[in-house]
Amino acid sequence: MTRLANILLVEDNPMDVELIIDAFKEARLGNKIHVAKNGKEALGYLFGEEEYADRNRYPLPDVVLLDLKMPGIDGHEVLRRVKGADKLKRLPVIILTSSRDEGDRAMSYDNGANSYLVKPVSFEDFMNVVRQVSEYWLTLNVEPPLD
Repeated sequence: MTRLANILLVEDNPMDVELIIDAFKEARLGNKIHVAKNGKEALGYLFGEEEYADRNRYPLPDVVLLDLKMPGIDGHEVLRRVKGADKLKRLPVIILTSSRDEGDRAMSYDNGANSYLVKPVSFEDFMNVVRQVSEYWLTLNVEPPLD
């Protein structure tokens, strides 16, 4: 059985946010999804800065779903900072992007991404991706200790 988990979704496109949240609901996965609308917000959340300092309200996620193409601090920079921080380097980060660019994929893995998924076009395919992410990363995967 899939355990309930905290997921940080880092996505600047409101339509993609809605699609991903709807896919989790439609797949009947009750995971708590926290949304960061850009890289700066994601880093604040992950490092527990300012309004995100209350870990009861903003718990460290079990997994991060990270878009690459965002204005300002992009997903590559978020990934570099997370994987470069001792307290976060083992946190699973799944790139969820529309980019099929080989350079983006290579850079993501070079910077420590745990997985690289291209966003599907259809809602049904998106639901399948959400189910598989939940099945593997939140059920089958044995995670390392974070500290």
